Parts: sequence; structure tokens; C-alpha cells
Amino acid sequence: MNQHVPRKRFGQNFLIDRQVIAAIVDAVALERDDCVVEIGPGLGALTDPLLKLLDHLQVVEIDRDIIARLKTRYPPGKLTLHEGDALAFDFASLCKGSSAGLRIVGNLPYNISTPLLFHLAGFADQVVDMHFMLQKEVVDRMVAEPGTPDYGRLTVMLQYRFVMDWLLDVPPESFDPAPKVDSALVRLIPRLPADLSAKDESRFAAIVSAAFAQRRKMLRNNFKGIFDDTDYGRLGISSTARAEELSVEDYIRIANSMR
Repeated sequence: MNQHVPRKRFGQNFLIDRQVIAAIVDAVALERDDCVVEIGPGLGALTDPLLKLLDHLQVVEIDRDIIARLKTRYPPGKLTLHEGDALAFDFASLCKGSSAGLRIVGNLPYNISTPLLFHLAGFADQVVDMHFMLQKEVVDRMVAEPGTPDYGRLTVMLQYRFVMDWLLDVPPESFDPAPKVDSALVRLIPRLPADLSAKDESRFAAIVSAAFAQRRKMLRNNFKGIFDDTDYGRLGISSTARAEELSVEDYIRIANSMR
């Protein structure tokens, strides 16, 4: 079969470093009967070693040429292929018959990584863990501390929902074609329902979004018409603070205070 030409519109940078691939597989620590889905299997760099450890693997792929390759390379009894865009895919439809829950892995396309992480967060209650290769600057934002430049909406929303571990730095030459940025492997483990203390998660998400809509402005500007000076005093939060100065717990308190 002809060599596949990576497509920029799909953000394709194929992992080729065997040591990095082995490190990812070791980090995932699979059991044979785990229910696993790989996002963007590409040319099978991760797919092959995953299948050696699993009875069955599911994958989500959008590229028609790669889909044709996968159908030729792997029998349906070992690989279930879901054709389509991961951004629109219903991950809740997977592993319904499994008591173990869903595990998600992938070398995510960097051009859609942030919206894809938001999409996947919506399935956290059905997920055991997620292991992703991402652009390093995205991982910087995911694990950032309050008061730092990388701290933002993505930080707050993911840290509310997940415990995250930065596992491995990966240089550009580990990919073909080599991206112009460094990469990193990160693990996301959903928090227990008892730890999710926002009374209304849609309200919590709206508050976080409003706070970071204009991150250089003070909260009194971003929350104009929502809170007054009395509210800030009651919450113990300065109206002149900026969005990146508040912790995840602060945003939970703000959302829970709203009537």
C-alpha cells in the first residue's frame, strides 16, 4: 500500500519513537479485558502494541485513507473502527457492557486538542482514565497554578473534573513530520462524584467562561450585572482581582452562591 502523506487539516504528526511508544503503553498499564478506545490511531504506532496486550480495541478515526488501511490491517474481531470526527463522537456509547469503564488513549491532533479535551470532559463519569500526547503548552495550561500566565478556563474546567499528572516530555523528532513544538504525555483521572462540589455544573461553567472572557479585566468588569460589592464581600473575593488569581475552589464558591 502506498505511503500515507500526513494531512495538515487533520493535524497529523505520527509518533515514530519506539521508546516513547513503549513508555506510553507502560504508563497505561493495561489488563487484557480493559475497554479501551484510541483516538486517532494513524499508522498504528500505538495500535499495534495496545492490541498485543488487549483482547479487543476500539478506535476513532476521521481520515478515509487511514480507515481503509486499518480495515485491511486488523480483523474486526480485534479492532472496532468508528469512522468520524472525535469532536462529535459519543464516547458514552462505548463499553456499555463493561463493568470496568472506559479507558481512552491517543496522540491527539494538536489543532483540535483544546476543544477535544472539553468534549471528553463531558464523559468523565464513564471514564476510568485518559492518557494523551499533547502539545506541551496545552499541558502547561492543564496543570497550571493560579496566578500564572498559563492558568485559564481550560485549567479550571479540567482541574475541577480530573486529577492530572504530567508523565513525560517528548521532543519534536519523535514524530513524523516533526511538529514545531515540544509535546508531553499527560494522564487524566476523573475525580469521584463526591469530590465534585459545584451544585449546578452548567452555572459553574458559565461563571468560569465569563471570568476568562476578558482575562485582563478585573472581575467587577467581567461579572458586571451578576455581582455587586456586597456579593464580593460575602464571598471574601476582591472585585479588583483578575480571573487567573482565583482558585478552582473560588469559582465553585462563586457559582454555588448564585441564587
